[in-house]
Amino acid sequence: MAQTEIIISRLGAAHPQLFVQTKHISTAGDRDQRTSLAQIGGRGVFVKEIERSLLAGEIDLAVHSLKDVPTILPEGLSIGAVLPREDARDALISRLGLPLEKLPAGARVGTGSLRRAAQLRAFRLELQIVGLRGNVDSRLRKEATDSY
Repeated sequence: MAQTEIIISRLGAAHPQLFVQTKHISTAGDRDQRTSLAQIGGRGVFVKEIERSLLAGEIDLAVHSLKDVPTILPEGLSIGAVLPREDARDALISRLGLPLEKLPAGARVGTGSLRRAAQLRAFRLELQIVGLRGNVDSRLRKEATDSY
């Protein structure tokens, strides 16, 4: 929803008379926080239901993270705008307060991204990479309670 608020703010600045109403649409990727994205169906799990709503005329536009959008869009849909990229750096939250290179061998590192998992394995093969899904708040909660 943070990205949606950014879009609303920018649209409002450009068109002060514009009325915007948001509608949250729960997707398969949102609802199932336990199953890995690859098992759920990979690409499109965060956009399919929203695309259906667009095509049905239930909503006028959608805001997505570009990483969630399939490379081939359904007929009748197009990418209307792309904002400049924000800071793309990742962050490591460590209960031990250690940087990645100093974590002990076998330390568990959670991520929901295949790309990050591959990067972690390339950097530190002896780490245990485990699936960690959800938004930032739920990931931090899972890390704090060791429930991943």
